[in-house]
Amino acid sequence: MSTSSTMTLRLSVVAATAVLALTACTNASQSTTAAQPGPSGLDATSIQKDEALAGLVSPALKAKGVLTVGSDTSYAPAEFLAADGQTPQGHDVDIAEAIGATLGLETKVETAEFTGILPALGPKYDLGISSFTINPERAHAVNFVSYFNAGSLWAVQKGNPKKFSLEEICGKKVGVQTGTVQETPDVSERSSKCVADGKPAIDIITLKTQTDVTTRLVNGSIDAMAADSPAIGYALSQTGGQLEVLGDVYDSAPQGIAIAKSDPGLSELVGKVMNKLIKDGTYGKILEKWNNTKGAVPASEVNPVVAS
Repeated sequence: MSTSSTMTLRLSVVAATAVLALTACTNASQSTTAAQPGPSGLDATSIQKDEALAGLVSPALKAKGVLTVGSDTSYAPAEFLAADGQTPQGHDVDIAEAIGATLGLETKVETAEFTGILPALGPKYDLGISSFTINPERAHAVNFVSYFNAGSLWAVQKGNPKKFSLEEICGKKVGVQTGTVQETPDVSERSSKCVADGKPAIDIITLKTQTDVTTRLVNGSIDAMAADSPAIGYALSQTGGQLEVLGDVYDSAPQGIAIAKSDPGLSELVGKVMNKLIKDGTYGKILEKWNNTKGAVPASEVNPVVAS
């Protein structure tokens, strides 16, 4: 989720509900609609323990035996809930499980509200894996291990019946997920420019989950939505041809696995694990399983330098 990021499809239109119910997912605190089963492919839990890397696990984490991961499981295809409404799935979930398996640890992915993950690193979560775009503000607060690239993308209803245009965005209703880079700085700065030019501000509809944003667009209560490119692609594939892309991907940036600033050792270790998974082909198989190979990176970096 570019500056941050995170599907439950609850539609008032019966026909739309029938389509979206196949893939919806929510936070644990929300009502849950059936999600589409994950694709078959690599089983990350089958990955063998790497004794050398496992030997670098801190005594405290080794004693706990569980790698606890915070994730907003409403952001398909990176992280979302299976049809049972409880089991996390997606390429971020598989990557988390691959890291745990490599280190000889059980992996527990816990559903969390997106904006609450980073502040809870250390006391509650060992890792935060939830499509976090790495930016200077976040990098100041936590350590990051880069593992994926994504950009921003827009979507509108099929055929663009409202004739939405980024060139005439002032006064329009735009949906974004709370805490994402699409909310701030992207759409918020566009809105400020509208006001500075003497035009109406953008009516920014900010919601806690990407699925709720998608729902609003499908039922026509907003004019357009902006999200990470993989999330837009998945939304289009799961809404029965009711949406379409507007424009091209822009502002591509690395996403990162978040670790507490107070734990540089774990940050370095996760970086080593990710580079092992990239080198041995596991990482590529995970992205291929979720049809998301375009975002692959050639190597992981700990705290990469990113543009402000």
